[in-house]
Amino acid sequence: MLDVCLLGTGGMMPLPKRWLTSLITRYNGKSIMIDCGEGTQIALREAGWSPKPIDVMCITHFHADHISGLPGMLLTMGNAEKTSPLLMIGPKGLERVVNALRVVAPELPFEIEFHELSEAEERISFEGFHIDAFKVNHNVICYGYNIEVERQGKFDAAKAKELGIPLHCWNKLQHGEICEVAEGRFTPDMVMGAARKGIKVTYSTDTRPVSSIAKYGAGADLMILEGMYGEAEKYANAKAHKHMMMEEAARLAAEAQPKEMWLTHYSPAMPRPDEYMKDVKRIFENSVAARDGRNVTLLFEDE
Repeated sequence: MLDVCLLGTGGMMPLPKRWLTSLITRYNGKSIMIDCGEGTQIALREAGWSPKPIDVMCITHFHADHISGLPGMLLTMGNAEKTSPLLMIGPKGLERVVNALRVVAPELPFEIEFHELSEAEERISFEGFHIDAFKVNHNVICYGYNIEVERQGKFDAAKAKELGIPLHCWNKLQHGEICEVAEGRFTPDMVMGAARKGIKVTYSTDTRPVSSIAKYGAGADLMILEGMYGEAEKYANAKAHKHMMMEEAARLAAEAQPKEMWLTHYSPAMPRPDEYMKDVKRIFENSVAARDGRNVTLLFEDE
């Protein structure tokens, strides 16, 4: 299962009941954060999540509303006795930007490792899941992210018995290891079925609509997309500053067909995004005008 919590839904500046952009997910004891806007520490506490197990942090781009909460968050993680390394993923220049922000957080009890994105599409793999980064279209270099939990095929016990595979080999085979014993050499493909559908979350903000968002979001369990403006008269503004209208996000979701789409990154001039959801839902029914703290636990299809 994958736990997901949208910590902040604001764009540009925080409001009294709306923190700036941040998402956190948790899989198998490992937490992955995307963006860290102002107020993320408070939002994290309000949501009841701990900063200690944050192992990976992805940054979409280097505008202040997506990264201004970072120095305080790093200090909070250190004060929570985190000692394991933090992997930071983001556009080229990430290390320079983060180290500049760390002038006010110079001493940390953990190392920061940097993965700077240089290609239009990149995959970073971990045990049991992977993160895909894909370039979108903002007025600075900006990336969207997929977090996808992998799921191997089923172990065929009847086949293993038929092939005479000893019981002490079964666990190895289920974990992708070859087992060589007196009875023979056994490989996982002999008893493991095809990989099954995993869990996928697609996250993209601060962009005009681009095909890569629908491509990576295809069949996702959850898409979280920017809905900067709901008012039709703001279209010229969205186009000029390379942001996305709520209805444009809905059209991307209609193309990708996720199970659900949450809107986020609202303009501070739009205090009540719910007012525009009738037209959004007409395009993609399973749309939600998300608020800070919205969370869900995503399960594999047959659980």
